[in-house]
Amino acid sequence: MMSVSGVSGPTTRPLYDSTDSLLRFAVRADATLTGLFGLVVAFIADPLSSLTGLTSFQEYSVGAFFVFYGLVVFSLGAMPDLRGIGIGVIVANVFFTLASIVAAEALPLTATGAALTVASAASTAVFAGLQYLGLRRLETE
Repeated sequence: MMSVSGVSGPTTRPLYDSTDSLLRFAVRADATLTGLFGLVVAFIADPLSSLTGLTSFQEYSVGAFFVFYGLVVFSLGAMPDLRGIGIGVIVANVFFTLASIVAAEALPLTATGAALTVASAASTAVFAGLQYLGLRRLETE
């Protein structure tokens, strides 16, 4: 960018370009919904525990972790170079999906608790898939 005096001034690059918009959207949507879900779980931990088979403390801990994870991932979603962050979030989501499936079998959950755990795994898998598509879009552009 040239100034009136002919001396080149600082240029700003856009926060993101159109090639990373799907990945950025998927990361931020995942973070937002995870954080909101965590708030709900933390607020209703006591009544939820009687439905799931976990203790109130376990429910509250899960909710607090989801809020923290959502805040961290949302913040990372604003980084200019999203490729490495996207890979990390995809890996975390795949790990959570697999861990949830194992937990649904291994923990002393009620039928409702197991169903909620599997539903959480399914939603996380959908986000991982969407983030993977966004990452592939970065690779091909």
